[in-house]
Amino acid sequence: MLMTFGKQTQHQSSPPALLSIRASLLLLAILTLLSFTYLALKYTTPAPQVSFLCSISKVSVAKLIDAVAEEEFSDIYHSPQVFKLNYAEMEKKFKVYIYPDGDPNTFYQTPRKLTGKYSSEGYFFQNIRESGFRTDDPDQAHLFFIPISCHKMRGKGTSYENMTIIVQNYVEGLISKYPYWNRTLGADHFFVTCHDVGVRATEGLPLLVKNSIRAVCSPSYDVGFIPHKDVALPQVLQPFALPRGGNDLENRTNLGFWAGHRNSKIRVILARLWENDTELDISNNRISRAMGPLIYQKRFYINKFCICPGGSQVNSARITDSIHYGCIPVILSNYYDLPFNDILDWRKFSVILKESDVYQLKQILKNISDAELVVLHKNLVKVQRHFQWNSPPVSYDAFHMVMYDLWLRHHTIKY
Repeated sequence: MLMTFGKQTQHQSSPPALLSIRASLLLLAILTLLSFTYLALKYTTPAPQVSFLCSISKVSVAKLIDAVAEEEFSDIYHSPQVFKLNYAEMEKKFKVYIYPDGDPNTFYQTPRKLTGKYSSEGYFFQNIRESGFRTDDPDQAHLFFIPISCHKMRGKGTSYENMTIIVQNYVEGLISKYPYWNRTLGADHFFVTCHDVGVRATEGLPLLVKNSIRAVCSPSYDVGFIPHKDVALPQVLQPFALPRGGNDLENRTNLGFWAGHRNSKIRVILARLWENDTELDISNNRISRAMGPLIYQKRFYINKFCICPGGSQVNSARITDSIHYGCIPVILSNYYDLPFNDILDWRKFSVILKESDVYQLKQILKNISDAELVVLHKNLVKVQRHFQWNSPPVSYDAFHMVMYDLWLRHHTIKY
């Protein structure tokens, strides 16, 4: 269920005390304890027992390091300790078998490209082969990857009807050739698609939609997304045109920003209400390149908040753009099962509103205090690594977060 951050809920974030202050106080307390311990041992015990002091110091320093690390990351996760332990187990044990069938020169095995707003699909296809999660032994696999790229089909001009036929024939071929699907009725199988054509292309295959895990960029109720089974794939527009933003609030003098096509009801309302406002920078069309190079991207650096209304689907690459450029995303949607929503506490680094809140948008943003703004921005910088694809993949990046979400769903009943 979508979390809301409206007029009545915008002050529910954690106290605005800065993390560095709390960490400093913790360090001071530990150092004070060590000082008293040292003085007590120095004047009450013989010299040979100094090793006892060293052991106390080592334990205390170790605890201090763990406490500071916990303080650094606790604010962005629902359960930081659970995530830390489960993630470590996932990296050690998780194995995925990739079906080898299909002509790699058509729609199987390889992505269409690693650029553009649907590049998440391509990166996953490449990353799974570059990672240590892949196994060539299906008997050791926790999950089975169905490597068919609907985005690649779209690039070759395949119609939706033919896509459905191609996917159906491919999956039915895997079911008849291998014994693995029938052991769980497909519950330990998954496929990945970022473009909504992939969601449409598989709608005609109920066994795939209802049984297997779907990692998709458009997690909408109207396409049958099931939150506890499926995975919300982050839609990332890579490569990013400009470097990461962050720790730069003093440069963010504008309140809020949005520019885009009016291809949904909420975008039409947003533009109509606020396009002439003096504090909200709202444009009812994408910024023309004729105005100058990278004008659109540069706007992210000077705004505190970046408005992210849904378009033709609930998802938008604008959300991960905002995260990358250090502009606090304002999610404006009645339903969006946000990427990694079961891991990350989105309330701690974004503002989440219902579509009806668009009428009070400016006042809601202005009511967020400076202290709350600082905390949101600091936490936003912390999550940036989770929304970045890399080749080869690195720990805690977008690929590993998707794999962790899959790991959480790998326990299935075998028949």
